[in-house]
Amino acid sequence: MPVNIPKTGQPRVVIIGAGFAGLKLARKLYKHDFQIVLIDRNNYHQFQPLFYQVATSGLEPSSISFPLRKAFQNIENVFIRIAEVKQIMTGEKMIDTTLGTVWYDYLVIATGATTNFFGMESFSKNGIPMKSVSEALYLRNTLLENFEKAVTRTDQKEKRRLLNVVVVGGGPTGVEVSGALAEMRKFVLPKDYPEMDFNNMTITLVEANTHLLHGMSEEAASKAFNYLTDLGVEVKLNHKVLNYNGEVVELEDKENFQTNTLIWAAGVKGQMPGGVNPDIVVRGNRIKVNQFNQIEGDENIFAIGDIAYMETEAYPNGHPQVAQVALQQAKLLAKNLLNIRDEKSLVAFKYNDKGSMATVGRNRAVVDLPKLKFAGFPAWMVWMFVHLMSIVGVKNRLVIFINWLWNYMTYDQSLRLIIRPSAKSVEWQKRKQ
Repeated sequence: MPVNIPKTGQPRVVIIGAGFAGLKLARKLYKHDFQIVLIDRNNYHQFQPLFYQVATSGLEPSSISFPLRKAFQNIENVFIRIAEVKQIMTGEKMIDTTLGTVWYDYLVIATGATTNFFGMESFSKNGIPMKSVSEALYLRNTLLENFEKAVTRTDQKEKRRLLNVVVVGGGPTGVEVSGALAEMRKFVLPKDYPEMDFNNMTITLVEANTHLLHGMSEEAASKAFNYLTDLGVEVKLNHKVLNYNGEVVELEDKENFQTNTLIWAAGVKGQMPGGVNPDIVVRGNRIKVNQFNQIEGDENIFAIGDIAYMETEAYPNGHPQVAQVALQQAKLLAKNLLNIRDEKSLVAFKYNDKGSMATVGRNRAVVDLPKLKFAGFPAWMVWMFVHLMSIVGVKNRLVIFINWLWNYMTYDQSLRLIIRPSAKSVEWQKRKQ
């Protein structure tokens, strides 16, 4: 059954995914003579770099989320449909969704990435990922519930297991969440739970590589390591995890850690919609594309952002799965779609690396720019400015700035709320499915 979308004489561009790439493309195209259909499972855009602040009670989920319909208010040629894509039917130039079928002239796959557990079932079952607002909120609930349980326990072994946190993965997400937890342990939790000794709480960051922040400079990796150890985080480099049963983390060297909370930040893989030719799916579950982001075998289907795999001389293993790649590919694809419509030559994608950055907490950050590397308070200020300006919506920027300012002045976060769905709402949701 077709999804109800008005017919026009405009070429229809269907975009699957409203992340950085999908939203940017839609916002670049809507002023031109296209009908745009934006499909996502959520009715909001999520700002992924700040998920860890939701998880550690620094920000509310609404601060880093922006309603899609608000982004396109009073724009007549953009149609938003909240649905899951079940199948891409290339022969019919249609996609099948949970709402019905949608035809396209041009299809753009911008589904982004999800957590990669690398086939390790025990971590998939018992670990907590952080690739969506809902997962970040679940992690926040889990942490706070464990603290509430710990304050009532008399068995010291059980108490420490409830307090301890293990983070797997030493990329920006792992480093940032470890730093945030360490500051929470130092400044916040002792005031909330004065009867507990948080010197017994350990935060352990496990990384399989020999250094943190893979892809950044050695100076940044070394600084991040020093910042974390200064905050009391136990950093285990060149260590690989083996198993996790919900209480004990086993490493390959037989070292074990007792914890009820394992945060998985060790890798991502593409979120692949059904119907994509498996012959063009490469490592990391990404779709192989040419220099114009067209998938092999169909010039009317494009893939951009984390899901796209483009080999170039500068990036023989594909571009990094970061926001800047997604934004730049979306911007160029908007131009190329206009070129296709106007029968002009396409422009090849060339990534302009503007640099990388990560924060490790208050006054601590590292920044790698193409011609400059620095750390400390100046890097922290740059990190805050860049992230604040990247947030969608003036109100969201203002709310986040006020939260950051308050946290900086008071050494406190005021959002330590355990929010669970009621039993009735869970039962109602099951009936609706």
